[in-house]
Amino acid sequence: MSLTRRPLLVLIDLDGTLVDSVPDLAFCVDEMMVALGRAPWGIDKVRTWVGNGVERLVMRALTDTLWDDPAEHDFQQALPIFMQLYADNNSGRSCLYPGVVDGIDALKAAGYRVGCVTNKAEAFTVPLLKAMGIFDRFDIVVSGDTTPKKKPDPMPLLYAAEKLDTRAEDCLMVGDSMHDVQAARNAGFQVVCVPYGYNHGHDIREAKPDAVIDSLAALKPLLEQAA
Repeated sequence: MSLTRRPLLVLIDLDGTLVDSVPDLAFCVDEMMVALGRAPWGIDKVRTWVGNGVERLVMRALTDTLWDDPAEHDFQQALPIFMQLYADNNSGRSCLYPGVVDGIDALKAAGYRVGCVTNKAEAFTVPLLKAMGIFDRFDIVVSGDTTPKKKPDPMPLLYAAEKLDTRAEDCLMVGDSMHDVQAARNAGFQVVCVPYGYNHGHDIREAKPDAVIDSLAALKPLLEQAA
């Protein structure tokens, strides 16, 4: 696996790629379940559910499935509880993955433009990035409610490329999930993945990204090998 060309713009996913946010998300899921009179799930279970936005995470907690929808009444009762919990517990238990700061700084120093594209709503994205100390490093941040559609739809990626006046063929997506790979393919981007994030228990190599790196610190050297 390798890249065929060197990009001008690098877009990076948030949850599972930049930040291990599961500890905060799991805390909020479990507190929500308790508030609903249900048993908490625990961090290991929640870790298999993260990656498609908080609405879907709440649905998964209610149904114990990836894609089934809960009863509408249950969802409407649960969602505001979770939203308030997560607004109050957005970053205190989360942390950057190793190599994130060094990796982004190396890209910026080499002249690459760098953005963050996530399915997390802006109300949660911006505070988390600021709490982690990396918000100001990005040329653009595209959240789950910035555009009408989320990943795996290509819209958020193409929006970022357009805002930074960059052609799709000159862009790279970096993520941890199948939806990141699908979004990149749908947008005409190259795609690199990290193996440590949230992909519902599946090896990200199964999604066939262009390359897999163990740390964002390895991204710049990988790009330098491209034509």
